[in-house]
Amino acid sequence: MATMQKDQTRTRAAAAADPEAREFLRNADPVMARLIDARPDFHPRAWIEELPPLDAFGTLVFQIIGQQLSVTATRTILSRLQQRFGGHIPSPAELLAADPQELRASGMSARKGATLRAIAERFVDGRLSEGALARMSDEEVEAVLTEVPGIGPWTAHGFLLVALDRPDVFLPGDLALRRAVESAYGFDHLPTEDEMVQVAEPWRPYRSLAVSYLFASEFEKGT
Repeated sequence: MATMQKDQTRTRAAAAADPEAREFLRNADPVMARLIDARPDFHPRAWIEELPPLDAFGTLVFQIIGQQLSVTATRTILSRLQQRFGGHIPSPAELLAADPQELRASGMSARKGATLRAIAERFVDGRLSEGALARMSDEEVEAVLTEVPGIGPWTAHGFLLVALDRPDVFLPGDLALRRAVESAYGFDHLPTEDEMVQVAEPWRPYRSLAVSYLFASEFEKGT
């Protein structure tokens, strides 16, 4: 866990000071150029600093809780879960040892609780580990995580983005991101996943940074 936190600190600093990626996006897409120029001091991973320290398992807890929920609702449930485990996110072993009703009492569904237990089992028996996930390619991470019932591409891509800080992650099905693209790119409808993929194609290999700018543009409308 300490290793991943140190890595996150380094990667956050690097992402905040990555002029090459920003300049690439500016040149690749005039809409993205406007978003970038409007935020000269943008820190793409600043929101992660508002979360409790997250190792690989903790990030998956956060992602699974957040399926089909707002960030605010996700943080509320995560906080309740921490309270039930002495102020911290439970380790895989702690989660497996707990009564499943503890998870329900935190506000999550039985299905999400079952998914968390399935992930915890894989960390306890060694099928998954922080080190192994960090060494995998994006495609390998997605494949191994989506083997778990209840985990789809959205959760896997979120893990790649949050836990591993991979540079070219895209979430075409994310509702907030689709709304941001609709607004920024002048769609007269909520873009489909295929349309999202087409919009994002010029951003390769820095789709993660582009996603961060779009999320910021969407969240700022509510502040």
